[in-house]
Amino acid sequence: MRIPILKLDDCLLVSIQWELDDQTALKFQEDLLHKIHETSANGVVIDLTSIDFIDSFIAKVLGDVINMSKLMGAIVVITGIQPAVAITLIELGIGLDDVLTALDLEKGLEKLQQELGE
Repeated sequence: MRIPILKLDDCLLVSIQWELDDQTALKFQEDLLHKIHETSANGVVIDLTSIDFIDSFIAKVLGDVINMSKLMGAIVVITGIQPAVAITLIELGIGLDDVLTALDLEKGLEKLQQELGE
């Protein structure tokens, strides 16, 4: 199953609505990077509200997606991180210290617009 990536002005919006398996996570990584390149997106909001749990592989892929997106010039905001996901990320040493986060999608979009100076 593919994760939909929506274009909103010069940004991309991703809302992951189901638990990810390894293959879907890798496909998402590839799709998002291609979409950033194709649209010249300046920002990406990734909403994880529906994700209750991630394993070590998915956590690594998520960290890689964030770093790769930033290398391509897109500001990334992660929204809706659930407690179990936050615990897993920290326990695995995948800190999001330099990543913008927000409680929900609305606040994430606001934060991204502020960062982009809009």
